[in-house]
Formats: sequence, structure tokens, C-alpha cells
Amino acid sequence: MRVLVVEDVRRLADDIGEGLRDQGMAVDVAYDGLTASEKCASTDYDVVVLDRDLPGLHGDVLCRQIAESADPALVLMLTAAGAPDERVQGLRLGADDYLPKPFHFPELVLRVQALARRRPAARPRVLRAAGIELDPMLRTATRGGRPLRLSPKEFEVLAALLAAAPAPMSAEHLLEKVWDENADPFTRTVSVTVGRLRRKLGAPDVIVTIAGAGYGIGVSEDEDLPPSDCV
Repeated sequence: MRVLVVEDVRRLADDIGEGLRDQGMAVDVAYDGLTASEKCASTDYDVVVLDRDLPGLHGDVLCRQIAESADPALVLMLTAAGAPDERVQGLRLGADDYLPKPFHFPELVLRVQALARRRPAARPRVLRAAGIELDPMLRTATRGGRPLRLSPKEFEVLAALLAAAPAPMSAEHLLEKVWDENADPFTRTVSVTVGRLRRKLGAPDVIVTIAGAGYGIGVSEDEDLPPSDCV
């Protein structure tokens, strides 16, 4: 899940970003409306956590821009303006949910996850392939009924591969989906994480490396692969 946090109080923005990363999300942070607008134009976010009173470009204007875009992210307004009429106004601007400050962080996490599931291209409730079952909401994964103990990044990599199956995903696409803009594109992070995931999934190996295409679930190089936009 790719999330953009837009908040002009840097410490709060960084704390929210770090907390969501701890949940396995790929999180970018912007401290003003203009920077956030540029990021939204270049990156396909699932959810934008948006403060309302922003410098550069007001949060209300940014919210309307996002709502009117061709493939809009879902917007969670996070603001100190929490009176009922202010919430109504925010929702009318195109926000999909509204959480006043101060807030309880576990509630923020649940609201972000709930919004991501509402996107038209959102993942199904439970992802299944090659004997693996993964529930993005409950954060559980099994293989052949055996519980898998995965780190947040391992969980998100497996979820991304299951969602794409039987098509493969390139390392670059996985880096974009599971990590954030601060990830080094030349790092071995993806291959190292996939290696750990393979060991935890056990034999026989269901994550296959496909030359020139990336990683796939339950496919081999001899099979005809469906078209994919990830390479």
C-alpha cells in the first residue's frame, strides 16, 4: 500500500510516516501543499492522509485536485478543525474520511487500511494462490494451513505478488509498491527480502525468478505469462 502523508508540522508528519511504515506501508511525506501536489501527479497513491491548513497550497484545494484527478487516491483528512460543520465541508470537498486531532494512532491505521480497500482496484478480502492464503486486514498469512511469521515488508511483498499472480512483478515495481521514495533503486533490498520470504514459505519454492520479468507466484519460465505492465 502506498500512502502520502501531508502535514506541515514536521515532527508530527514524520511520526505518522514512521508509524505507518511500521505497519508495512510504503509512505512518502510532504510538508506543504505544493510539494504534495507534485508527488500526487507523479505517484499512484492508494491513500493520502491530508492536513487541511497547509502552506503553499491549502489542503482544501489539494483535496479537490485529488478528487478530480483521473485515478484519485482516497483522502483521509486529518486536522484540528473537527467541528461537525467543518467535517461536512471537508467531505464535500472530496475527502473520503475525516479524523480530527488529537487522534488515537491505531484508529488512524485502521481508517487508512479501510480506505485502501475501497479503491476500485483494491485487493480482494483474502488473497489466495499456490496454497497460500493472506488476509491484508487481519495481517495473517498461511501456507497449507501453516501460519507464516512474516516481517511487515515480507508480508507486503507477498501480498503484492499474490495480488499480481499469475503475472510477475519486476524488482522495480515491488520497490515502488512496498517501499517509499527514499528507497535506493540500486539496492538489493528487494532480492534480500524475497530471499527471506522464500525461506519462510518453505519447500517447494513458489516464488520463481523469471528472467527479464521479475518474480512470480507459482509460475515457471516455461509457462506462457499473461501481459503485465510491470516491466
